[in-house]
Amino acid sequence: MDSDPPLLETYKTLFANSKTSSNNHDHRLVTVEERHLPLIDLSRLSHNEAEKERCQKEIARAARQWGFFQVVNHGISMELLEMLREEQVKVFKQPFHHKCREDKFLNFSAGSYRWGTPTSYFLRQLSWSEAFHIPVNDISGFLFYLLFSNYIHTYIQVMILTPRNVLTSTPMEPFATKVAVLAQKLAEILAEKLGHKSSFFQESCLPSTCYLRLNRYPPCPIPSDIYGLMPHTDSDFLTILHQDQVGGLQLVKDGQWIAVKPNPEALVINIGDLFQAWSNDCYKSVKHCAVTHPTKERFSAAYFLCPSYETVIESCSMPSVYRKFSFREYRQKVQEDVQLYGYKVGLSRFLV
Repeated sequence: MDSDPPLLETYKTLFANSKTSSNNHDHRLVTVEERHLPLIDLSRLSHNEAEKERCQKEIARAARQWGFFQVVNHGISMELLEMLREEQVKVFKQPFHHKCREDKFLNFSAGSYRWGTPTSYFLRQLSWSEAFHIPVNDISGFLFYLLFSNYIHTYIQVMILTPRNVLTSTPMEPFATKVAVLAQKLAEILAEKLGHKSSFFQESCLPSTCYLRLNRYPPCPIPSDIYGLMPHTDSDFLTILHQDQVGGLQLVKDGQWIAVKPNPEALVINIGDLFQAWSNDCYKSVKHCAVTHPTKERFSAAYFLCPSYETVIESCSMPSVYRKFSFREYRQKVQEDVQLYGYKVGLSRFLV
């Protein structure tokens, strides 16, 4: 289809060399056990104090033992989530040359549309996917760009064809607003369970620094050899994921890879590197990946709770496992490692 990124053509050298290439940093793509993540009903936070405390302890326990958990009764309706998925399908069915175009007239962020893995050295480092990575405060600009990509060279046409309510009818903005509230609530609970009450996350993680990432994983001709998204840890505080029912999320638990059984009513929460460092290794940022499917496409939407680049990350207790570092320094080191080695080294770079 003309909406699909040219993955096969672009990475044909990797396919040709795949028989002699290997990567010891990735697990083999084999069938693994499918398991449910810990499931937490957030409506219990509105019950009596004893039930609220039990719910909070379950959240902290899951963050310690799994680094991943699922939540239901999270305040985001199934109707909104279904509308979000329908919107994603429309977004990704745009012609490829529209999706990858940068346009100065509409001032849409360069690099927001991403596909494949430009730094791949081996086939196992290739991510068979495409995504829009959008700052939360830039969602309106993103939607404007997509809705009128056929008219971006004619200012008059754009102004005439724009209904006043078109940018407020999308589910992306209310989803981002609600999921941001949820992320702050969970971050506050996790901090309190370590004995720290502070406004650190509210002050550091703003709409201008947090991101919404829309993902699509096309059907893959050789799903046993190629990831949808290669194994990694997230470089934020918290990630909140809404995925469809195709499945494909896998993570490491007790040294083994497991497949996460999809739950249509739940959102998936995972701890990022910054929270592991801030919690002094109490909460775990766990390696995870997305696998591909031979015939089905998969969609997901992820919200990343991120601070500004100037924010300094330091452990909330002593003695500290990690030295102080800014988010900018962390991101720069990740980018350098990916360019040099083809994979992210991560927190071990910042051990005391």
